[in-house]
Amino acid sequence: MSTDPLDQPLERLLGGKTGQRLERELGLRTARDLLEHFPRRWIERGEMTAIASLPVGEQVTVVARVVSASRRPMHSRRGFIVDVTVTDDDTSRPASLDMAFFNGYDAQRRLKPGLRAMFHGKTALYRGALTLNNPDFSVLDDSEQPGREDLAPVPLYPATAKVPSWVLRSSVSTVLDAVDWSGVADPVPAGLLEDAADDGVPLPTLAQAYRDIHRPVEVRDAHRARRRFALHEALVLQGALAVRRHASAAHRAVARSAVEDGLLAALDRRLPFTLTAGQVSAGKVLSADLSRDHPMSRLLQGEVGSGKTLVALRAMLQVVDAGGQAALVAPTEVLAVQHHRSLESILGPLGWAGRLDAPDGPATEVVLLTGSMPAAARREALLKIASGQAGLVVGTHALFSGTVQFADLGLAVVDEQHRFGVDQREALRRANPGTHLLVMSATPIPRSVAMTVFGDLDLTVLPGLPSGRQPVATHVARMAHGPRIIARVWEVIAEQVAAGHQAFVVCPKIDPTDAGAADEGDGDGGAGDGGAAAARDRRHDAAVEDMVPRLQELPVLRGARIAGLHGRQDQPAQAEAMGRFVAGEVDVLVATTVIEVGVDVPNATVMAILDADAFGLSTLHQLRGRVGRGTAPSICLLATRLPDGHPAVERLEVVAGTQDGLEIARADVMQRGEGDILGAAQHGGSRLKVLKVLRHADLIDLAAGWIETHRGPDGVVAGHPALAEAVAAWEAGHVGSGDYLERG
Repeated sequence: MSTDPLDQPLERLLGGKTGQRLERELGLRTARDLLEHFPRRWIERGEMTAIASLPVGEQVTVVARVVSASRRPMHSRRGFIVDVTVTDDDTSRPASLDMAFFNGYDAQRRLKPGLRAMFHGKTALYRGALTLNNPDFSVLDDSEQPGREDLAPVPLYPATAKVPSWVLRSSVSTVLDAVDWSGVADPVPAGLLEDAADDGVPLPTLAQAYRDIHRPVEVRDAHRARRRFALHEALVLQGALAVRRHASAAHRAVARSAVEDGLLAALDRRLPFTLTAGQVSAGKVLSADLSRDHPMSRLLQGEVGSGKTLVALRAMLQVVDAGGQAALVAPTEVLAVQHHRSLESILGPLGWAGRLDAPDGPATEVVLLTGSMPAAARREALLKIASGQAGLVVGTHALFSGTVQFADLGLAVVDEQHRFGVDQREALRRANPGTHLLVMSATPIPRSVAMTVFGDLDLTVLPGLPSGRQPVATHVARMAHGPRIIARVWEVIAEQVAAGHQAFVVCPKIDPTDAGAADEGDGDGGAGDGGAAAARDRRHDAAVEDMVPRLQELPVLRGARIAGLHGRQDQPAQAEAMGRFVAGEVDVLVATTVIEVGVDVPNATVMAILDADAFGLSTLHQLRGRVGRGTAPSICLLATRLPDGHPAVERLEVVAGTQDGLEIARADVMQRGEGDILGAAQHGGSRLKVLKVLRHADLIDLAAGWIETHRGPDGVVAGHPALAEAVAAWEAGHVGSGDYLERG
């Protein structure tokens, strides 16, 4: 049993009822859990909440001044209602809020005009006005409770309807006073706290940081404490990555050296184009890595369309030439099928091994394995993989489940690394020790992001685009300007189809009944992508199953062959729709983000993204990369119903204004956060509570350098037992079990 005072259960410190409520509502079980449930902001004395900006139908915490309070009887039953009106005293945009307290004895007694109070409840509309019915409240400057706290900033916590902010504030205060801080070790060395000084003031120790973040004398004390906790997380994470790098390097791998006249050489001879300088350079780096007797762990990063898949295929063929197998892992079945088709097309007869018409000379077999394959086909694929007959295997993450046995897996290539986190890589390595690992990302990554997310990998950047690729002209189609705007979108698509080209129409939803703008399992878009989907009511966003018949009825598209594609279709239906589009049998493909990555149709020259404000910037950049893959000029239209000046429209202007993926990625991370970069959930909240990889780039640099200087030969930090223990605890709590491998 742990002796750390921060591991004490909340039931012991706060009592069973409160402790159980905190665990049930917020998952907080220990003193550490509660103290690391940090405030989302601090309210200065006199600061009010902007009432005019409050959302409708959501739980809110409001700080306002009481204007009036009156009592009236109920009409339909016994009892009374206390009506309270509050204001935010905003001189530029003053607003008031009406509240109703049913049998509100406490409200009548304590909510006196002129007092400042904090209210927590769910907003609603009544006769067109915003209201709060029966909210919880806490008076902030009640004359009955004078003292220092009346002058100090008030912390506002992420709360729920049953655990409002002031309940958390009271619980935190109790725990802060109950913990024996002399028994709490600080993992961050004192010298590092001085090196990370804020305005010349060293960052606080651990105990002081907990006090400052929850009970600041001034708001700047709380901000300094947050910076200290960001450094804390950066240091522990960099320590964990150092341990992982060392563990990976300690594994032995079979060296897969290149051969002079094998499949790789045969592929190079049959390519109808010359490799770019970047592809040649990256290929040499990967070849050297594969020739060593310890596992390669490398990230191949390149812009959309830079030719990463071909670089990866050449590395895979080097492994096959050396007698091993290589697996290409895709995030979705649609992309896996597309990759399988693409590899077969590139290899041609080189992938016909085992067929009667196979040519003389080197050849291998490319096998697809997905969860939706018929049982007989799946058994055949599993047999070919286990026997080694299949040199190249394509599938989803399910390839690394316990049911799949490779004869000699030499290389795993993971496509679209932005959906495959640090913990997932670690689980893959543990399940396949000694296997070379190559992960690919088409999402450019700011340096500080790369240091945090990919600190366990070596980095190779693939510059440039293949010759002939055209920039994609991108425009925001502002439907709020009138029906002529969307009509022009359809005209542009019709013009491209009439010229013999093809078009994508991307929708946030599958069918009109979907509650949110998200396509399950299909990509980064939708409600999860950085809050963009919260920009307005998403119930009316464009849906694939609605748009297909609507486009078929448009006179301007009469005669166009239109098909739909989304993630709820079974795999054969998806494969058929995509196959027909690739073959040129479909003119307009209406799809969700299943086409975000890996789809290569050079004849597609126009893309319309409907309700584009539902998607994150990196997703929009990825989607745009599906056109412009041939030599013809291409266009991408970002359609939105939002008015000019809306923040989401300004986000779309970022994409329209640049082809620079790094600039877009930086803006995306700044706006939506880096997501759960450590595990499976790649957008939304991160298990990193404080560290923001762009905002705290200096702390990441500082932590990485300190770890490199102080780590021992085993990768573990030497001479700092508290930090070593924190790293070990992080590893124990964050290494995935591998359950995600069963998905897909």
